[in-house]
Amino acid sequence: MAAVTAAKERILKKIRKALSNPVPLPFPQSEGTEDVFMPSPEDDAVLFAEEFTKLGGKFVFCADEAQMQQQLLALLASQNWQKVYCVEEKLRKQLQLSFTDDLPNCDVSITGCEYLVARIGSIVMSSAQQSGRTTSVYAPVHICIAHNSQLLFDVKDALSFLKAKYENNFPSFVTLATGPSRTADIEKTLVTGVHGPKEVYCFLIEH
Repeated sequence: MAAVTAAKERILKKIRKALSNPVPLPFPQSEGTEDVFMPSPEDDAVLFAEEFTKLGGKFVFCADEAQMQQQLLALLASQNWQKVYCVEEKLRKQLQLSFTDDLPNCDVSITGCEYLVARIGSIVMSSAQQSGRTTSVYAPVHICIAHNSQLLFDVKDALSFLKAKYENNFPSFVTLATGPSRTADIEKTLVTGVHGPKEVYCFLIEH
């Protein structure tokens, strides 16, 4: 016990000595005062589409809500997806479809989003949305409906906008959905759809 106490005291002495002689930071800009990633010269919509599809996502550009409705109906019909799950009231009114309340057995779920992050092709969602934590995860296919005004360049921008939007009532859960679920845990073989949707679509409405 005495040996342990002596060793502990030696460590504490070294810590005290180090704290009394602080070393200047070698890279002061690494403290978050500067942007790490510079904005791309490309349009954010183009950059998002490129990165999103690289990750296995399926991107659909829509000029307006009428075209989105038309293309969504065509997709549902072509895939024979009849059990559509959606709990966001605004989307339910907008889409005017027949919806199921059975999330575990649905064919596809439809949600909105907080923002789209162009640099990494990710969908930002939060618990503040009516769809909550589960809608985009438990369905075999996830369709996100987003607007051009929700496009941001980087994650840092998304967090800043979320903070400004919710102020003191920040959501308890914020997630970045980045393409279909995938894992290589078993024998290093890549498998999709294990821990989440096997397909992810993003319908981006320009106006």
